[in-house]
Amino acid sequence: MSFPAPRPPAPRFPNKRVRDLECKQGAVRAVRFNVDGNYCLTCGSDKTLKLWNPHRGIFLKTYTGHGYEVLDAAGSCDNSQVCSCSSDKTIVLWDVATGQLVRKYRGHGGKVNCVQFNEESTVIVSGSIDSCIRCWDCRSRKSEPVQVLSEAKDGISSVKVSDHEILSGSVDGRVRRYDLRKGQLFADYIGSPITSVCFSRDGQCTLSSSLDSTLRLLDKETGELLGQYTNHKNAEYKLDCCFNETDTHVLSGSEDGKVYFWDLIEGSQAATLTVGKGVVQSLSHHPTQSCLLTATEGNVQLWGDEEYEEEMVTAT
Repeated sequence: MSFPAPRPPAPRFPNKRVRDLECKQGAVRAVRFNVDGNYCLTCGSDKTLKLWNPHRGIFLKTYTGHGYEVLDAAGSCDNSQVCSCSSDKTIVLWDVATGQLVRKYRGHGGKVNCVQFNEESTVIVSGSIDSCIRCWDCRSRKSEPVQVLSEAKDGISSVKVSDHEILSGSVDGRVRRYDLRKGQLFADYIGSPITSVCFSRDGQCTLSSSLDSTLRLLDKETGELLGQYTNHKNAEYKLDCCFNETDTHVLSGSEDGKVYFWDLIEGSQAATLTVGKGVVQSLSHHPTQSCLLTATEGNVQLWGDEEYEEEMVTAT
């Protein structure tokens, strides 16, 4: 006689609002966890970049040097450096500890929407409204990019980098994946302008959000459409999408002031968070915990599940 398999545990969602960060940066254009999830960066319309410990609600440092609003940022693998991009057409490399500007990279013909480090944090990859992706060597003193990828027919809205790939989303409605080992480009036509792209944590799939209020899950190798996720609102703004820490659910911000969660396999809506009245323009999921950062208007919100709250109580 065999016993039935035990039910899998119910999914955990970061549905408890832990705290708000009052950023005082004008509108917060992006919020990003660092590589280990202990700190976060907020990008302001007031030209500043700020570093926080969101778990304790502690503001740590301001980085100033951009000439216009900051649109995206990323932390290096060893947390010693930060890169950011701006509507002023530049990318800046910062020293985290001192707050000093290390390098400023110029070359894009318009505002720079997105920025990422490669896995070793030796190269910065940036995407711009000028339809180009540029790769900058952090170790070189040369001011020119080491590579320019100009296959897109319209602005680049989002880039992500794996150990050997660059994933990009463009307003031309295509998701492009550059395999740097093979020297090959793979393109998938979505049709609607892309606002955000990302790899699944297992590296098997890509997720894209577009202005037809739809998220699409694609098999990375074949381009096969594995899932579509709808019911949120995304018709005007550049909103973020991502996977949760275990690849079981996908998330997106929405123009109705909420964050939506869908079951990755079933495609069904699993949960919603009511963040506020404004557009939830940016979100960032913790790499290992059921913990989420959201940005709407001028503030950032930290969300956790019951276990996260218990851990915070014991930690303090």
